[in-house]
Amino acid sequence: MDESITPKGGKRISKEQILEDLANAVINCKADQAKAAAEQALAEGVNPVEAINEGLVKGMSVVGERYAAHQVYLPQVLVSSKCLYAGLDILIPAIPKDDLANSKKAATVVVEGDVHDIGKNIVKTMLTAGGFVVTDLGKDVPSADVAAKVQEAGIDVLCMSTLMTPTMDRMPEIIDLLKENGTRSSCTVTIGGPPTSPNFATEIGADHRDNNAQDCVNWLKAM
Repeated sequence: MDESITPKGGKRISKEQILEDLANAVINCKADQAKAAAEQALAEGVNPVEAINEGLVKGMSVVGERYAAHQVYLPQVLVSSKCLYAGLDILIPAIPKDDLANSKKAATVVVEGDVHDIGKNIVKTMLTAGGFVVTDLGKDVPSADVAAKVQEAGIDVLCMSTLMTPTMDRMPEIIDLLKENGTRSSCTVTIGGPPTSPNFATEIGADHRDNNAQDCVNWLKAM
């Protein structure tokens, strides 16, 4: 099958080149390039799911790996995530609803009493890049509201975070509420943030403690 495509100008461009352009736009923090490559992908008949997974996601995965290895810093991750969403905003509406229905639903939240959400936002970006349909519950969210949303939306994965020791107790509180409303057995729970630890995750009944956003996605995909 011929993977090359011919735009209106007559110059043949391979599908691989479009996917590479999408990845590089994220890696190099070029939002306009991400939009242009996404629009070109759709105009030339590239499957939007493939454009996301083999283009944007690959680029964000590179950024995530470099961040985990301390080769790039938080500002670049945040800018790259904006470029990822610039492309996703164009490609996601073009995905058939049946394909989206097969994706796992994840929710991200900063627990009540904490307004620090940079880590949560990075996890949200990496989950989206990993193929999850993500609901961002926000920051400083009451525990009862978190549990209710998990039940209402049929969330498969809940990623909780906090930057502060005093608010860590909200995490087991949420897990207890999930048990009460009957959703804990069907919802994987991960926690993250500097004051948390693998031992704390075990103590409160969480499934995993995320070392960073990339670790969260890698662990979920390996399940």
